[in-house]
Amino acid sequence: MHSPPRPSRRAVLGAAAAASTALAVGTPGTASAAAAHDRRRVRAIIDRMSIEEKIGQLFVMRVYGHSATAPDPADVAANQAEIGVSNAAELIAKYHVGGIIYFAWAHNTRDPHQIADLSNGIQRASRIPLLISTDQEHGAVTRVGSPATLFPGGMALGAAGSVRDARTAAAVAGAELAAMGINQDYAPVADVNVNPANPVIGVRSFGADPKAVASLVAAQVAGYQGTGVVATAKHFPGHGDTGTDSHFELPVIAHSLEEWRRLDAPPFRAAVAAGIDSIMTAHILVPALDDSGDPATLSRPILTGILREEMGYDGVVVTDALGMEGVRQKYGDDRVPVLALKAGVDQLLNPPLLETAWQGVLAAVRSGELTEERIDQSLVRILTLKERRGLLDHPYVTHRGVDRVVGTRAHLAAADRITDGTVTLLANNGTLPLPARRRLLVVGADPAAPSGTGGPPTAVLAAALTALGHRAQALSTGTAPGQAAIDAAVAAARGTDAVVVATYNVTAATDRQIALVRALAATGVPVVQIAIRNPYDVARLDGTAAALATYGWTDVSMRAAARVLAGRVRPGGKLPVAVVRADEPTRDLYPVGWGLGY
Repeated sequence: MHSPPRPSRRAVLGAAAAASTALAVGTPGTASAAAAHDRRRVRAIIDRMSIEEKIGQLFVMRVYGHSATAPDPADVAANQAEIGVSNAAELIAKYHVGGIIYFAWAHNTRDPHQIADLSNGIQRASRIPLLISTDQEHGAVTRVGSPATLFPGGMALGAAGSVRDARTAAAVAGAELAAMGINQDYAPVADVNVNPANPVIGVRSFGADPKAVASLVAAQVAGYQGTGVVATAKHFPGHGDTGTDSHFELPVIAHSLEEWRRLDAPPFRAAVAAGIDSIMTAHILVPALDDSGDPATLSRPILTGILREEMGYDGVVVTDALGMEGVRQKYGDDRVPVLALKAGVDQLLNPPLLETAWQGVLAAVRSGELTEERIDQSLVRILTLKERRGLLDHPYVTHRGVDRVVGTRAHLAAADRITDGTVTLLANNGTLPLPARRRLLVVGADPAAPSGTGGPPTAVLAAALTALGHRAQALSTGTAPGQAAIDAAVAAARGTDAVVVATYNVTAATDRQIALVRALAATGVPVVQIAIRNPYDVARLDGTAAALATYGWTDVSMRAAARVLAGRVRPGGKLPVAVVRADEPTRDLYPVGWGLGY
């Protein structure tokens, strides 16, 4: 499968630049001349590529290791087992991939200097600079942790409701990603979360109001792309009303065409209007848009008919990860990338078996099922994006740039200020704000936080309350506390002035977190409940003195919660989704826009 020797990176990019110079001379500074220059340069690059290189440019692949050439032995073994190469440099040499995606679990994101070095090593290994991507949504989905600046996730920003803050968060995040050599972020989430039981989107969404979500999506597109980082609106045509997770199943969206246009489409239309660089597909069935039984990722009526032709989008379309079961149920791993390209996709993200996927596309081209012209259409979009974002000329980063940008005092202060405005007070009988110097017990769920984002949340919250003048003790009881854990919490609560309980997705009447809250309330000590993920928990809990929602459990959200509890900051968040009654789900307990103050 190896292609014949090709010109060096300098020769490829240099010849392309020289070939296009004539169009720029004579009309400097004009938009039309610049666009013509870019087109000529991109065409020159494509003309010097083999079909193998062209196909490789369509793939964005994972790779294990902190280094492009010398990862740890365990990462070498993982790469050999899953990809058939030892490191990122070999991956690029063998498959000519156009992009690499970073994951914390793949050991790509240890610290900012290491990330920058990995990015530089990847770029040095390729004749054509790569789009280096990650899922840095913030909140529940965070790949690059501290000391990078961390913000709350989408629903928290939706609770704050500030377009300016959403843009600022994206601008700070984008600047820091760019400093580390990450030039494509799979954010913002443009899904409108109208289903409280949604297991995969939830707090990743800005909320349930299409208009509000659209405005925040547009703001984040401007924020990211203003720093030179490619923003990616996801998951088209809208993953917000699913009761199943496309990582494991193929969800079905039952919206009518009219409902889709009213509920799901507005944020994507806003992203297109804002000049979004890329849009990610969803592995979901939407029969009203395509009744073929194919998921949206493989649907020409959805991706070409609606996204490209009806909505007028001609940017890069990237699939969601091709290892997810939602796209693998009907076709083999060799056919999925071919069908995605035929549907209108440009980038093929993280197939489970790259060799199988790569060979599948090559076979389709050789058989005539896919024409080389069709491959070139996607190449033009991808390379034009790389040119527009400056990658073809300036793909490298420096440690100095990292130190000047990542985790600065100003960025961290902005994150704290923005997060303070997200905490939502749902109920309060006068217990909050807490009087000074209280004896407090902080108990409850301690879900694992995304890598590098801190935790455990009960310990972080207790420490933050103590730093604000209280005496707070932390006791983790988990997301499913047994009777021994409940008894220990009740014993610890006696003699305190208040108990703060962190709850995490209380979804059923039999949830053990309900038993914990009831037992603590029975002590007579005031109980303050904080929903640290989905805000719906309060509907199943009773006997509490106050209830808040933070929409996240990373350190930045826990510190903000402490400031609100202590009265240092007034709660300013408003529910971006409705909390329905547990006993009567057709009625709202707290509607969209609900939020108390002090």
